[in-house]
Order: sequence, then C-alpha cells, then structure tokens
Amino acid sequence: MSYQLRREEVLDGDRLKAMLEESPARAAQAILIAAGEGVVEAQALLGQILLDGQGIEQDQPLAVRWFGIAAQGGHLMARNMLGRCHEHGWGCAADAATAAGHYRLAAEQGLDWAMYNYANLLATGRGVAEDQAQALSLYRNAAELGHAKSMNLLGRYLEDGRVYPADPQAARDWYRRSALGGDFRGQFSYAAVLADEGNIEDALDWLRKALAGGNLNFLKVASQTLLNAAHPRIRELAADYAKRCAELTQP
Repeated sequence: MSYQLRREEVLDGDRLKAMLEESPARAAQAILIAAGEGVVEAQALLGQILLDGQGIEQDQPLAVRWFGIAAQGGHLMARNMLGRCHEHGWGCAADAATAAGHYRLAAEQGLDWAMYNYANLLATGRGVAEDQAQALSLYRNAAELGHAKSMNLLGRYLEDGRVYPADPQAARDWYRRSALGGDFRGQFSYAAVLADEGNIEDALDWLRKALAGGNLNFLKVASQTLLNAAHPRIRELAADYAKRCAELTQP
C-alpha cells in the first residue's frame, strides 16, 4: 500500500477536500481504512463518496449502510444524509416518512441542514402532516444558524404573510443575507426586491450571480419568470437563463 493513513488527515475536512480534488482514489483509500477503524467522520465521508462515486465505484445501497453506521455513532450529517437517501430513493426505497424521522432527529440536535430538510417536508406535507407554523420555525432556526437556503425561505414566508402578518422589510433583509450567503435562489429573490425598488443595476448583478450558480430546475422556472419582468434589461436576461438550461441538458 503506497499511502500510509494518518487519522488527522481524514478528520481534517480541508485537507480531505484537497486530497479528494488531487487524488480521489487515494483519498478514498484513506477514508476506507479510517472507516474500518471506527472513525465516525470517515464513516460518514465513506457514505458520501459511495453515494457520489467519487474516487470509488458508486454503490448507493452501501452508502446507505455507511451513513447508518455513522448515524448510530452520533454523526448528525450522516443522519441527515440517511434522510436524503430515503426521501429521494438513493440506494433504498423512497419513503418520505422515514426520511422525516431522520431529519427530525438531526434537527432536534441542532443540525441546520436537517432543520431545512425537515421543514421542507412539513411545508409540503410529505411524509408528515403539513404544518406551516413548524416549518417556519425550523427555517428561522436554521437561518439564524447561518443556513443560506433557509434564509431565503424564511424571507418567502415573511413576504407572503404565511403564518404571521407580512413583514416586507424583514423579508428583504433575509433575502439579502441569503444572497450574500451564496444561495442562488436567495440571490434571485433579492434581485426581485431590488428591481421593485428601481435598483436595476444591482438587481442585474444578483441575477447574473444566480445564473452562474443555479441548477437546471431553478433556471427553467427563473427564465420564464424573467420573461414577464417589467424592466426590459431584466427581460433580456431570460435568454441567458434559457441558454444555460440548454447547456446543462446537453449530454
């Protein structure tokens, strides 16, 4: 074996990220060894690289097993990822109720991503009874922990006046914080507010940032929204969004 594992290399997230970028197979070897030795962080990471096929052959059912082992060891993100696997049917049967259970456990222990994912199920009534008030509470808790996606959704609740009376100024602030936090949906939401205020230049800047980071589903919806924008310069961006959609759908 050409690589001698040092546990601190696996436990150091920045070093592991660099290792995965430089040599995914070498990093996977290190993670495999540490996971077998009972290092919980490595067990969670092994689940992730098996799920993604990064540096190792993709094996989603095995990823679920390693997420489960890490979750039993108290790893909150592994618990959250178990929820993701059950929600989307990655390596197991899709089961929103089971997913909700995993998200809830991790959320109750303070994991922002689990709060966000559990709130999404509560907001849509998938796997659990719909509960907008609880969803809003979870989005707020995650947002206050710095979770950018939750910031955007908290802004939506505040703008729309769901659960509590509308608070446009608070919504604007959370959109801004989400945008600054790098969430492309938050950037789009903040751009809409700026455009309504007449600040077209800044709106365009945030729309371009959302375009650069957005996924296909978001870009499809956003391009149609931009076609109906009041300002012609913003409407022109719809073509750029549509072009990026075409690029992402190419084999």
